[in-house]
Amino acid sequence: MTGHVSGPAAGRFGNRRSIRLKGYDYTQPGAYFVTICTQDRQCLFGEVVEGGMLLNDAGNIVETEWRSLPQRFPGIQTDAFVVMPNHIHGVILVGARFIAPMRVNPGTINRNEGTINRNEGTINRNEGAINRNEGAINRNEGAINRAPTLGDIVRAFKAVTSRRIRQQGSTAFAWQRNYYEHIIRNEQTLVRVREYIANNPRQWALDSENPAVGSRWMAPGSGER
Repeated sequence: MTGHVSGPAAGRFGNRRSIRLKGYDYTQPGAYFVTICTQDRQCLFGEVVEGGMLLNDAGNIVETEWRSLPQRFPGIQTDAFVVMPNHIHGVILVGARFIAPMRVNPGTINRNEGTINRNEGTINRNEGAINRNEGAINRNEGAINRAPTLGDIVRAFKAVTSRRIRQQGSTAFAWQRNYYEHIIRNEQTLVRVREYIANNPRQWALDSENPAVGSRWMAPGSGER
């Protein structure tokens, strides 16, 4: 089943699919625009103040754990990312070859387009790293003894953040069971995704994830395993 996008994201990146695109290999090199929401769209990560996101303790945990994903999963990179009051948007690069490093000035993208190519062998060179460190990395999430899929990465992120947020006092915290993703197929789309993520706090009053705006879609029945 698919989660339909309306509101600001509609028409820009297409409909984001829930969990997995049937037949698509999520371990292959690629870039993915991911959205993960809190259960019932509860606003638990802070608030938007004058067009910027002011994170609380839970929001800081989410931001910290997202930025640490490349340490948990050698061979992946994180790109543009934002924590919103009740959801996150982020880009995950899994050995992607066409993606240029993110810069404040989009005009620098082409000048740096070779960076990822120089490191395109990262996954293969480090394919044993997950196994060597699985005891330290995945004590509570289960061992990853193969190339991680996008689903593996999201599940680990949700498990670690949920545990830490509950430990700091929000014992009922939970993420929405599903997540939504869009496969980024070229640099033009990546640039638009980065702009959308950067502008998200300023668009909060119109954001379809904002409970004050209204429901965007019902969560699909098929859930994350």
